[in-house]
Amino acid sequence: MQQRKRELISKIAIKAFEQPILNNGLWFQGDIRDNFYYASYLYAASQDEGLAFHFNKEEARTKAELILLQVLELQDRNADSETYGHWPLHLRPTPKEAPFNTLPVELMGSLMVYFYKRYQASMSEPLQAAFEQALLHIYRSDFYRKPLEHYHHHEAKYTAAKLILGQLYQDQELIKDGYQSLRRTLGRITTIGMSEYGGLPWFWHWVQAFNCAWELAEDGEIRVVLAQMLDYLWSVRATYYLRGAWVGAHSRGWPHDIPQDRNVLMDYVQFGDFALPDDMPRTEYAGFLSYEAPAQARAIALNRKLPTEVRCRVPRPAALAQSDKDVLHSYVYITENFAVGGIWERALEFDNEQHRWDVTLPLGAVSGVNRAFFFHPGPGYSEGDLRHPSDHGEVLFHKNVVAAVYQIPDGQQNEIIGCLPQGDWIEEPNGLFGHCGNALIAVYIQQPYQREVLADRSVVRSSGGKNAVVVECVDMADARSKGIDNAGQFAETMMRMQPTFNQSNEGTYEVAYKTLQEESIAIMIDNKGKIAKFVNGSAVDFQAYAYHTHT
Repeated sequence: MQQRKRELISKIAIKAFEQPILNNGLWFQGDIRDNFYYASYLYAASQDEGLAFHFNKEEARTKAELILLQVLELQDRNADSETYGHWPLHLRPTPKEAPFNTLPVELMGSLMVYFYKRYQASMSEPLQAAFEQALLHIYRSDFYRKPLEHYHHHEAKYTAAKLILGQLYQDQELIKDGYQSLRRTLGRITTIGMSEYGGLPWFWHWVQAFNCAWELAEDGEIRVVLAQMLDYLWSVRATYYLRGAWVGAHSRGWPHDIPQDRNVLMDYVQFGDFALPDDMPRTEYAGFLSYEAPAQARAIALNRKLPTEVRCRVPRPAALAQSDKDVLHSYVYITENFAVGGIWERALEFDNEQHRWDVTLPLGAVSGVNRAFFFHPGPGYSEGDLRHPSDHGEVLFHKNVVAAVYQIPDGQQNEIIGCLPQGDWIEEPNGLFGHCGNALIAVYIQQPYQREVLADRSVVRSSGGKNAVVVECVDMADARSKGIDNAGQFAETMMRMQPTFNQSNEGTYEVAYKTLQEESIAIMIDNKGKIAKFVNGSAVDFQAYAYHTHT
């Protein structure tokens, strides 16, 4: 783990040193946090005698200090301002003209305390003074003095900030508030779980904030509870981990995680069972923070020899839930070479970013995207951004198979869009059959489709007011036991396994399929719109789903 952290510091420091400085004196205009993170890595590398570079370390330190000073100077220091203690987020048109934003200080503020405490002895006097001034403004800004209400990533960062800043300035009341918030948050999520299921990069903000607080904590009792929090978080991560990929449904996601997992540095440091990619869209502090996941979580994450089904009740956000029974139901089937699953219920999450279902391949199994899925575009969708679904979809999950039905009202875009990873794909009139990594994927589509092959993926489009997709995934080793060695043989076999798409004159509609393992699934919709879902002749039973406490 320590070796992988130093590898990250080395690679990011080299990128930082070679990054050209813009006319405004910084490296990046898009996000002020990137300037702080890259400068932190460069400074850390300049202080590590065991790291060898092709550049002069004193020069590296000077460059890092200049960037850090520029970042710190952009803080709002007007105590009468509504954004006192904050920084701009995006730095256009110029850093000094950019509007202040509440987001940077939430996470960057706590990390600044960590960085200052770790390196203050080696800092130049101007940088040390700039940090002390900036941290005092953060403390006095009171941005973190908010009650628990939602139990989401913002409040997780406020709780960590209360503990970190309370300790830094010996504010016992603030420490007490932070400790109470920590215990209440831990009690809720270990009892009924996190409403932000698979939310990236926000899950990593939970991890970073509490890891930072744990690193700095001097009170033994508080440190124990922080460790319990981090153990829980890493157990959640391990449950949905497949060699760098986050399987299953996502309440939110950024384009750099859907359709390809790219925010992977925390995973790399912790598990290290995939190749470190060159592209690092979220460096943050993965190379600094060092809490190790519990052995049980690491064992789950790193051993996928036996297929696993994970059924989980997911609480609605605390401020929106009508009762403790107001839940979603998450399902995922995880094998060594693929995972299939998602969330049964459509929910309007923040910015309509719910990613409802997919087939996920391990990172590096293929070149490019590692997810296969379909959706009907909804509010917020734009060309090329494969997120933001509509409400017009129903799903059924069973082990290595998913079925999705799309009933699109008149007057709306009657096209569903699919994303497929690179591989050896065979197109047939009613489906596609692919060999991707160590998995074979059969994709049946009710209506005619068109496939566009791009550099890192295939995009599939299919039109029709009533449409359906059935996807079955098979491990290559299992396929070989049935005499299937390649995509051609797989297509030949699966063409005989066609699902049925039946619509009666009375208006009822049924999608039915028998899997390669001789199991049956069906989605039935009557003429009044009532929906029933069956697996092997029995209705789907959500009573089998429990709150997953990941212990």
